[in-house]
Amino acid sequence: MSGRTPRALFPAPSAIDQRPTIGVLALQGDVREHSLALAAAGARAVAVRSARDLRSRPGERLDGLIIPGGESTTMSTLLASFGMLQPLRGLIAAGLPAYGSCAGMILLADRVEGAEEGQSFLGGIRMTVRRNAFGRQVDSYEEDLVAPALGADEDHPLRAVFIRAPWVEEAGPGVEILATTRAGRAGTEGPGTGGRIVAVRQGPLLATAFHPEVGGDHRVHDIFVGMVAAARRR
Repeated sequence: MSGRTPRALFPAPSAIDQRPTIGVLALQGDVREHSLALAAAGARAVAVRSARDLRSRPGERLDGLIIPGGESTTMSTLLASFGMLQPLRGLIAAGLPAYGSCAGMILLADRVEGAEEGQSFLGGIRMTVRRNAFGRQVDSYEEDLVAPALGADEDHPLRAVFIRAPWVEEAGPGVEILATTRAGRAGTEGPGTGGRIVAVRQGPLLATAFHPEVGGDHRVHDIFVGMVAAARRR
């Protein structure tokens, strides 16, 4: 035995990683930032770059998916070119939890105003989204949101970064409105005037018009990881 102890002969098995596995669509956008936010929220992040990174049913490889910001027309073109559009539609329809930020919100919408001709979407949330609703790149701005559904109150608002962002024109049946911009924001024609809908949830699907991965505030990712964990228990 060479002096070996039973513990050395039969080492304890390594602990199984119980964290949910959440993919980050790595075609455009803040892939690294979303991955870091997921890790801080208690999930294991993996990059999704091709159809090979998917499986046919939720939970086979991915417990959830984040669709980051970017340019929605480019993202939809890449999804189709890489053979990912139909598989992702199928996974979302089958109940895969998904979270889309900015362009990701557009891709998860059932109806899009201002879409390019022939542009394809993943769909899933019964809402109408307007592309580039807040204006061009130069109109990008930040705002402190008070959104109790996102854990943000007057004392601890959620800093939201809007970059060529969409907003929700109409939320359909079963769509929960989680956050709106502040009504009466300075400037009668400026972004955010009128309390625009900028965060929604429908079942296992979550979408925001802003970028919560920017700035180190993980409250939105905490909520999504909680949604993924709940879906795993069902």
